[in-house]
Amino acid sequence: MLLRSTERGLYCEAGDFYIDPWQPVERAVITHAHGDHARWGSEAYLGSLEGERVLRTRMGPGARIRAVEFGETVSINGVRVSLHPAGHILGSAQVRVEHAGEVWVVSGDYKTEADPTCTPFEPVRCHTFITESTFGLPIYRWRPDREVFAQIDAWWRANAEQGRASLLFGYALGKAQRLLAGIDPSIGPIYTHGAVERLNGDYRDTGIPLPPTRNPVAEGRGHDWGGAMVVAPPSAHGTPWMRRFGNGSTAFASGWMRVRGHRRRRAVDRGFVLSDHVDWPSLLASVQATGAECVWVTHGYREPVVRWLREHGLQAQAVASRWEGETDESDVVAEDGGPVKPIVEPGESSV
Repeated sequence: MLLRSTERGLYCEAGDFYIDPWQPVERAVITHAHGDHARWGSEAYLGSLEGERVLRTRMGPGARIRAVEFGETVSINGVRVSLHPAGHILGSAQVRVEHAGEVWVVSGDYKTEADPTCTPFEPVRCHTFITESTFGLPIYRWRPDREVFAQIDAWWRANAEQGRASLLFGYALGKAQRLLAGIDPSIGPIYTHGAVERLNGDYRDTGIPLPPTRNPVAEGRGHDWGGAMVVAPPSAHGTPWMRRFGNGSTAFASGWMRVRGHRRRRAVDRGFVLSDHVDWPSLLASVQATGAECVWVTHGYREPVVRWLREHGLQAQAVASRWEGETDESDVVAEDGGPVKPIVEPGESSV
């Protein structure tokens, strides 16, 4: 068995390295910079060149990070390792591991619909595929991005006509930048929370075009927020930081908005179904595209996916994870854009 699940995460004994370890290790291969995949304390990290800036923001200046191009092969103690686009967020990668004629691919988090903020997902042929299943139920089926952004723009315009601010919540790394890249900046001025703006800088430095954004803290008292779009992490909702915007309309962008109850729990006016993870049909199509005979299923609704795969002739098994599904790793971060550290720990809510 080329990889095995341990108390520290997925481990390759032949190469003596871990993939997205949960605890500090000597060698860590990282799929992407979200806090449930990139943890502090390891001696050395391997990640994608595209995601190097956001990974360094997350890990800090002292981290030893080797960044490689997608498709470039690295030998780790004789095991061939390469990173391939996952389409989740900037720099997100699938990890291909090859040794003694056996090929495994660890998907990390992924989505198959392309967006302008990261390299699109590419299926990688393998013998064993390890897939996430955050939204692994038939109810989760996404609409095309153009339809979702048309809904967001219509909501923003309606609020602007009423002289209200539009307060749109999305995770600070990945979702916020995808929102900024997709909305129509001609509708009005765009403001961002400091945690979002710091990561915007990483995206812009990597060559990802984003519309101009402003710092709401810089506006004077009595500023008219009518017509403004404000993009902030979910943790900002209900905090003193929000009071300046007055009676604005609130919305949350997430795959969880597919289920009405999640919107009620978030206490927002609108929910837009926009996820950076695969939906049910895309997950099944991705598994098929790998040609894998064996599939490990982790992160989320594991059992329904395993049951479907077994019924269709594949060897499938559920693999327990310390992390379960989409996590808001950007919660409780500094308004001024200070160090952005994940605060979701095992057992906390992932909605």
